[in-house]
Amino acid sequence: MRKVATLLALFALATLPAVAQSDMGTQEQIDRGKVVYDKYCSQCHGYEGDGNGYATGRVLPVPRDFTAGKYKFRTTPSGKLPTDEDLIRIIKIGLPYTSMPGWPQISDTDIQNIVYYLKTMSPMWQNPDAYGDPIDIPEPPAMSEESITRGAQVYIEQGCGACHGLAGRGDGLSAKTLKDEWGNALRPVDMTKRWTFRGGATRKDIYRTFSTGVNGTPMPSYGETLAEEDRWDLVNYIYSLGDGDDPGYDTLLVVQRIDEELDISDPDTLFADAPLARFPLVGQIIEPGRNFYQSSNNVDVRAVYNPQEIAFLVEWHDFTKEDTGSNDPAMEVPTWDEDNGGTAAETEEEDEGGFWGVEEEDDSGGGDFWGEDAVDEGGGDDFWGDDSGGDDFWGDDDGSGGGGISDAIGLQFPSKLPSGNRKPYFIFGDTQSSVDLWFVDLAKNAALATQYLGRGSGALEISESDEIEISTSYDQGKWTVIFKRPLKARGGVSLSEDMFVPIAFSAWDGFNNERGNKRALSPWFYFYLEPAEKVSAAGPMARMAFFVLLAEILLVIFIRRRYAAAKSEAPAPGA
Repeated sequence: MRKVATLLALFALATLPAVAQSDMGTQEQIDRGKVVYDKYCSQCHGYEGDGNGYATGRVLPVPRDFTAGKYKFRTTPSGKLPTDEDLIRIIKIGLPYTSMPGWPQISDTDIQNIVYYLKTMSPMWQNPDAYGDPIDIPEPPAMSEESITRGAQVYIEQGCGACHGLAGRGDGLSAKTLKDEWGNALRPVDMTKRWTFRGGATRKDIYRTFSTGVNGTPMPSYGETLAEEDRWDLVNYIYSLGDGDDPGYDTLLVVQRIDEELDISDPDTLFADAPLARFPLVGQIIEPGRNFYQSSNNVDVRAVYNPQEIAFLVEWHDFTKEDTGSNDPAMEVPTWDEDNGGTAAETEEEDEGGFWGVEEEDDSGGGDFWGEDAVDEGGGDDFWGDDSGGDDFWGDDDGSGGGGISDAIGLQFPSKLPSGNRKPYFIFGDTQSSVDLWFVDLAKNAALATQYLGRGSGALEISESDEIEISTSYDQGKWTVIFKRPLKARGGVSLSEDMFVPIAFSAWDGFNNERGNKRALSPWFYFYLEPAEKVSAAGPMARMAFFVLLAEILLVIFIRRRYAAAKSEAPAPGA
């Protein structure tokens, strides 16, 4: 049947006007494309290209449904099919911060063959009205403060903040309810993190996205509604919100020494000169309670200390503020909750169903976030597929997110400093080497963190500690939590200057139902308590140069004296 459909598609395209022609490849190229596709692509996108592969339940955003013929990232106008070059680019470099990797190891010939095969999956490639010429993307004009200011006004006038938030962190009022045309939940882009832009992080990339829109999503095209100058102003404003095309992740946090009191009620002053360290977070997928699509991808950390105390400032972006309910690092996570498309009822029998031990999704072209069909086939409904304007991310109307799960943050340290290279297991320690976990449930509005002693994810116990003071705040999509503790603690590692100490981080997003082991976490990194007096390299170098010069002078004197003595003792000529 596939070959028959392919031949019909080729025949139909051969009869189209010249402007609508597309290179569909030969049957040999299509067959080769299928072989490569089945090997590298089918696990997520499915053997039929409908986005229902074996891994779909563990993937968010859900894989592209090629049978619909709708592609998000293109150089063609809104609603049009992409060019071959558009598809080749995505296959080669992938989509940042999604499960779609780049495939540089696949040859250019085989990537082109995959493109030919993709075109057999949707009748859209037979529709002459689905084709469009690539838009013109001029060279970016010079950035200026005036352009950025105008762009900020365009951002407001076009209502961008309704989804992306006033500060661009993806925390707009409609953020919880966004879905694509298949009913899959969407999260607005965090405009302050250019390295996560799936369509590309350059100003040309951003201009292209504004001009073409993102097919199948609420992100519109401004190609015909905004003048070119306005689009570039908007590009420049968005570009100004970020701090780089690359996150610039660190492995070491330098803790600044100060002599003032550590007043955590005034963080702007306290941490004003403390160096920033940015650490990556990934989903915990090793132990039960797995998180295959974590909400947070990094934490920004600063730290200071004085002779008595140390303070850490930890910030991360979270597009919703979940400060009701509760959270706990020891909460159990049922197996069904590891599946982004599953429910408890679907997974009572874990040994049945698809690749992941759950029932595979149907072939309807994509259900909602929980694998349910959100669109009424009777038609006439609005964008959300119902008459109410759409349920929220979790399929209810109250916007309560994870059903009583709150946001939380944790800092982790070895209970004892390791004497060698071996550190405790980074997932809450192990039976041989325990960890201290400073945990903050952001629903409690407490003045102190809860300290846990961890000997593994199944062996966490609360420690009696009243030493870790905290301060918390949430502002426009960003949590800020400050921890303060004495250097010489009754429990845990005692700290002193010129010391390297392992540190790890965990973040829980209540809206994403993250609790217990279902969280974003980091491996071990280090922090270093900078000494009060920094030793300059100039002093030791000058002293070394002086001693070398002195040694050379003494050596010269010694050699000359030996030479003079030897000459005086030598017999006279003819003696």
